[in-house]
Amino acid sequence: MVGGCSSLSYSSSSTFIATTTLSSSLKLNPQSFIFHLNLRKPPPLRCLSSLTMESPKPILDFGKFDDGFVQKLVYDALVWSSLHGLVVGDKTHQRSGTVPGVGMMHAPIALLPTPFPESYWNQACEVAPIFNELVDRISLDGKFIQDSLSRTRKADVFTSRLLEIHSKMLESNKREEIRLGLHRSDYMLDEETKSLLQIEMNTISCSFPGFGRLVTELHQSLLRSHGDHLGLDSKRVPRNGSTSQFADAMAKAWLEYNNPRAVVMVVVQPDERNMYDQHWLSSVLREKYPLFNQLKTFLYLCLKSLAEVETEGRVHEDGTLTVGGQAVSVVYYRSGYTPRDYPSESEWNARLLIEQSSAVKCPSIAYHLAGTKKIQQELAKPGVLERFMDNKDDIAKLRKCFAGLWSLDDPEIIKKAIEKPELFVMKPQREGGGNNIYGDDVRENLLRLQREGEEENAAYILMQRIFPKVSNVFLLRDGVYHKDQAISELGVYGAYLRNKERVIINEHSGYLMRTKVSSSDEGGVAAGYAVLDSIYLN
Repeated sequence: MVGGCSSLSYSSSSTFIATTTLSSSLKLNPQSFIFHLNLRKPPPLRCLSSLTMESPKPILDFGKFDDGFVQKLVYDALVWSSLHGLVVGDKTHQRSGTVPGVGMMHAPIALLPTPFPESYWNQACEVAPIFNELVDRISLDGKFIQDSLSRTRKADVFTSRLLEIHSKMLESNKREEIRLGLHRSDYMLDEETKSLLQIEMNTISCSFPGFGRLVTELHQSLLRSHGDHLGLDSKRVPRNGSTSQFADAMAKAWLEYNNPRAVVMVVVQPDERNMYDQHWLSSVLREKYPLFNQLKTFLYLCLKSLAEVETEGRVHEDGTLTVGGQAVSVVYYRSGYTPRDYPSESEWNARLLIEQSSAVKCPSIAYHLAGTKKIQQELAKPGVLERFMDNKDDIAKLRKCFAGLWSLDDPEIIKKAIEKPELFVMKPQREGGGNNIYGDDVRENLLRLQREGEEENAAYILMQRIFPKVSNVFLLRDGVYHKDQAISELGVYGAYLRNKERVIINEHSGYLMRTKVSSSDEGGVAAGYAVLDSIYLN
């Protein structure tokens, strides 16, 4: 559901923890090259890892760390980040979002990993493939998508435009035989219910698969160097394969498309300070798959804005998408999730053009819509999961992590939210951070909607507000650390690739931890609310 970054839905509680040269004309048989991929694939990311220790669970006492020691940690973290590409564009530098290598600074990070219970980590890993399969099945049910969002389209112009494209694909009987999903399901631990609850399921522009791995490796490095003094073991920070596993999925999708002349195209925002997270995927593809280098077709990810696609793009009679004369096999969106990405009709024309092509879309318009907040709320209704899934155990596992979700056409829940707005979050159909409504603003907006009529109600959903534990953390921004009380959200990546009836990949694919001060409601990293983090299993 989230592009760029997610919006966190939570409040802080009073509980604290201390914390082969080939011809360019060769037609590829995808099956004949699977061995090449599998030989280079890292061991699967294991939830249990071998991280079960007999030693006592550590408690971080931040009060015992003097400023000199923390400054040493900060220095080492900044050097490591600079050497390993854990950097973003500096917003104060005019060209930092357009010219690589200009105006760089370290990414906002937590100085040390955040403690996280191993049992909940295992749970989040276990349900990732189930959510992957669910998204795929929803995408095939066009009627469900259209019906579920029918009222929303009247109240929300952006959702309406997405649904128009989806309707055109249904009318033309356009089928996506090769379906690639790179997802991220976000969770928080609710202190009151002792439950791992899902914030949202992100199906478009899931950010930080590159940086998620890097911040994990940064924390492992710091603990190897300073673990004795900290009383922490680097082995308790689980391995993070997000970059390589996303790259594997795109590489295998490229093989399934079976056109060695085609490239992977990343749809990006024109001014992207987070470009280095995207470039990490390109780098890993070049390093892991020299076969593609020899084909002279997969040397890099082709980055294009939607406006450039509209100007340079064309769909040929056989369905091939070309952009600037180059055939495109896979389209990976790191843009297109917010109305700001469609400032004119050119961008909407580009989105439709891509959807009409035979290129593998990540996501397709159906996958995109399957991740909307309204669909998430519909899935929480009794009996809806059974429409898509038969396995009762899998259904139970999904329902176990559902938070309370309601539409605004429920007068009883509206009354409760007006009386106790602090227990709810009001969510519009928007992504990227900074959009949710909290506290007294929930009451004011619900009363406003009651006065203005019911039509606009469909633009929002209500969600149970989650009350997580609070940790003492060191947050590092602009080279300066701040000690604060913070709350965290765990995002588990998932990769799914299917060609007709054959499921090629369905796995959890690493993770992203985001941490923010407990006094702030919102939590997007790129939006400036949170920092990148990793987990320390306890």
